[in-house]
Amino acid sequence: MGRQPGLLPPHPGAGQLSAAAAVVSYNTRELLRACLASVRDAGAAEIVVVDNGSRDGSVEMVRAEFPEARLVLDPSNRGYGAAANLAFRRSTAEHLLLLNSDTTVSPGACRALAAYLDAHPRVGLAGPRLRNPDGTLQRSCFPFPSPRTAFLGESGLGYGIRFVPGLRARHPRTWAHDRPRPMPWVLGAALGIRRAAFDAVGGFDERFFMYFEEVDLCRRLAGAGWEVHFAPVTEVTHLGGASTSQARAEMIVRYYESMARFYRFHRPAGDLARLRAIVRAKARVALLRDRARLAVAPGHARAALAERITAWRRLLREPWTEAPPRA
Repeated sequence: MGRQPGLLPPHPGAGQLSAAAAVVSYNTRELLRACLASVRDAGAAEIVVVDNGSRDGSVEMVRAEFPEARLVLDPSNRGYGAAANLAFRRSTAEHLLLLNSDTTVSPGACRALAAYLDAHPRVGLAGPRLRNPDGTLQRSCFPFPSPRTAFLGESGLGYGIRFVPGLRARHPRTWAHDRPRPMPWVLGAALGIRRAAFDAVGGFDERFFMYFEEVDLCRRLAGAGWEVHFAPVTEVTHLGGASTSQARAEMIVRYYESMARFYRFHRPAGDLARLRAIVRAKARVALLRDRARLAVAPGHARAALAERITAWRRLLREPWTEAPPRA
């Protein structure tokens, strides 16, 4: 697949350094501060911060406290994939650790992932082990989307796999996350990416504004002959939802829009109709559930429930599976 619309040409100095770290941020100043403080010890030859139009003082904080970082501003906020592409264009390293701003990394993380990529020349992307803030494992390996995975996930039946020993050890979602292993795709909160592989498939597809951009990238890497690995050579703590929680209803709809976009690009035509039926069935059940909860919810919980109800109604009424590709 060729380079997607909106990608900038390669940086002329590409390849001069070994490992960089890049952070994409949107209105997460305090989390960004903690992330960059941890990145200082990650072994990065350079640090790039791409800010998607923050209005919370994030830009001023980076300039004042992390002058070594290369700050890139995109006030139009074209989405996570577009910001990640900017990070690659503005860095020069052969390998890049791409991070969400709600992460903190272990010392030496960049060096560890770069060493793993150097030792495995066919691996285009490697995901480290993720931890929740309380130290528990955050599962980060997944099968590619399909009607079967959608049904298991949206119905909740997929949770039962973890109680079946034979299946638990083989299924990407439920295995122990205790050793390096090829995977269909890994969670995009922290990704070690080889520049040669990234450039070979044209980077992130900017038609994915939010969600599934890393799933699409992993799928295209696999199609081009590159491998995607889970590589627990370092650990990253990930809070999750720091930016998306700022607009819950919109992000729920965006999630399913992006899922449908992935189906249009990578699945047989009939699978999109199956996805629509599965998600709308889930939305009907969730709408009834959340309406019942809203009737008895305390005041502090009502706003979140109301947002969710708005999202379920939109999924039932709007043609979200037919959203036009973003330019």
